[in-house]
Parts: sequence; C-alpha cells; structure tokens
Amino acid sequence: MTEPAIAVAGLTKTYRTGRIEVPALREVSFEVPPGQLAVVKGRSGSGKTTLLNLIGGLDAPDAGRVEVAGRTVTDLGEAEQLRLRRETIGFVFQSFGLIPVLSAAENVGVPLRLTRMSPRAREERVRVLLALVGLADHAGQRSYELSGGQQQRVAIARALANRPRLLIADEPTGQLDSETAQSIMRLIKAVVRDQEVTALVATHDPVLIGHADRVLELHDGALIADNPVTPQATGQR
Repeated sequence: MTEPAIAVAGLTKTYRTGRIEVPALREVSFEVPPGQLAVVKGRSGSGKTTLLNLIGGLDAPDAGRVEVAGRTVTDLGEAEQLRLRRETIGFVFQSFGLIPVLSAAENVGVPLRLTRMSPRAREERVRVLLALVGLADHAGQRSYELSGGQQQRVAIARALANRPRLLIADEPTGQLDSETAQSIMRLIKAVVRDQEVTALVATHDPVLIGHADRVLELHDGALIADNPVTPQATGQR
C-alpha cells in the first residue's frame, strides 16, 4: 500500500495572548495520497494558514502528529526540518516573495544555489522551469517588471526548483484577478499531473475549488468535511 504524501493525526494548536486563548486547530486528522491536488477551504480565521504552517514545519503544534512523504515532521529537530523544507517541500505564498533586484531566472535559481548545484546544471534547471510555467521569454525581467500572475508563476517555478514531493500554497491567488487566478490554479493542477507532485492549497475562493481532487473544509479550527471532487460534479476536466 502506498504511503500517504501527507498524514495528519490529532493536530491541535492554540495561540495565547496573556490570559486569552485562541484555538486555531482542534484535533485535525486526515491523509492525502500522492499525486493529488487537495484544497483547504474555510473562512478567514478558520485555521487554514496554521494548518499549512504546521505541515510545512514552519510552526509546532501543541499536540498531534504530521508526516510528509514518510517523515514525521513533528519529531524532527530544527536542522532536519530545514533540510526537509529545502528538499521535500516547496512553498508558494500569496505575496509571491520574490527578490525585487533579481531577474525571474535568478529568483528561480536561489534554491539551487543553496544546494550548491553547478552553474551549468542550475541554468538548465531554471530554463526548464520557466518554460514549464510559460515564462521562457521573461527570464531576464525583474519581478517589478512582471504582472502579478507572472510573478506568481515565477514563485511556483522557484518552489519546484529542488523537485519537491509536496507543494504547499497559501492563498496563491489572493492578490490576482479572477481570470489570472484560474490560470494559476490550472497551472498548479498541471504541475501535480506532470511533475508527480502532491499539492495542498489554501483558498477561500469557491470558483477555484473545482480544480481540486479533494476538498478539506475547516471551521473554527475543526475539520468538518473531507470530500473528493468529481469532474461530473464540477464541470472540470
């Protein structure tokens, strides 16, 4: 039996400010098989970002367990979690997170420099990735010279640089118009299909949910639904 790409069990997180406690996640449990595009939906404050941060090892839970590609994230030390994020998990954020003074190609190449990939191999990998996201002709442009949709495509290419097994995207279309948002979600779905990547995407946009293979719904920190999405139900192909 194939091990899940993501396995979450009893995940609980509470934020505290003085004597005030705000539950962010309440005993959340689910699994995502390899090669799926899973969408986490819920209103603002439902716990979407907290869930993604815990799965990605950017924060620690109060209780519960997270496994990514067979490794128990919640048992790893800081150095091991850093290595996991560099080698196994790719991140895409709403704010793009590009370095303004660098070109599109240079931004995509940053993770490859950290792994000390040779210049020739790095240049080839960057070329392939920019072609994958439809930006082969924009390699030399700096981020401020690109549209929002193009910047997010660069961010996706950068996230894929080290061939991650899991792509985590937190509201990746939040700053984009609806048409561009659809194109970004189609791109993420294509990446899942063609690059053998599992994707976990947080969004509150119901139009984008139809691109998912399954939908996880959070409400006040609790998982209230975990449903597959069928092409017949959504009209997606």
